[in-house]
Amino acid sequence: MIYGGGAVGLGICSCLIKSAVTIDIIARENTVEALKKSGLTRTGIFGDFKVLPTAFGSYTGIGNITVRKPYDFILVCTKSFDSFGAAKDLSQHKFLFDEKTKIILFQNGWGNAEAFLQFFDKKLIYNARVITGFSRPKANEVIITVHAEPIHIGSLFGEDLSSVAGLCEAITNGGVPCQITQTIEKDLWAKMLYNCALNPLGAILDVPYGVLAKYESTRSIMNGIVAEIFEVLKQTGYKTYWQKAEDFLEVLYKKLVPDTAKHKSSTLQDILAKKQTEIEALNGEVIKLAQKYQVNVPYNSIVYNMVKFIEAKTSGG
Repeated sequence: MIYGGGAVGLGICSCLIKSAVTIDIIARENTVEALKKSGLTRTGIFGDFKVLPTAFGSYTGIGNITVRKPYDFILVCTKSFDSFGAAKDLSQHKFLFDEKTKIILFQNGWGNAEAFLQFFDKKLIYNARVITGFSRPKANEVIITVHAEPIHIGSLFGEDLSSVAGLCEAITNGGVPCQITQTIEKDLWAKMLYNCALNPLGAILDVPYGVLAKYESTRSIMNGIVAEIFEVLKQTGYKTYWQKAEDFLEVLYKKLVPDTAKHKSSTLQDILAKKQTEIEALNGEVIKLAQKYQVNVPYNSIVYNMVKFIEAKTSGG
């Protein structure tokens, strides 16, 4: 099951269908209508792929599923602010699960697993780290715009990874590289560093990531955001791949930004669509941890509050 029919959900769905995996997708009404009418189309850097409406199931809610059976995998592809609601909804439908079922969180930010732990045992919960750009120009179309590294799937709780190896293989065979990892915590915080530095600032200034890295004025803000996150990591005990901010910044400017230079942030896309952003799970989560451990994070606080202002102004709040 793909729970969430946004750009990421449709992108991963296309990979699994291409690998002959049986798929049901839970999505909003307009998405389901488009999928049932015209099927699913994927274009972009990994090639074109067209799926007929009869190749998969699409439903507006779990209660509408016609054949009730347990799933091997439930891939949660909702926005991070929907994590609690998604976890609660899934927990109320016992037929979805048997002893093999695993939940994989294909979401941005930090703190999503904690929401699911309120309803599920940790042995069911896995996280995916995605640094691939997906956009959705139409309800049933997805474009893969950029790709920095393979999708990584792992457990924050030290659970067995052999149970998700087949899923990784199916996604890879469907067009997007994917592999298991023993270091998903490091992966998620590496993505947090990338996202927190680029995502809000790209939204505030309405520019792609490559432009942010060109100017000293924006680089200094990103450098400050990154330095604060490393101090939060030091105090919390969470780990990533670099010992200090300078090491990560070198990779950011020499590798990560060039690979995704034309990408516009998901926060900007949400603002333009007048949707709620995921800033709470990004810089907002850094601020929450900083408050708990008494770390001063002014750079993260400024971009967080600016995005919250734009978000409220755009929605008329």
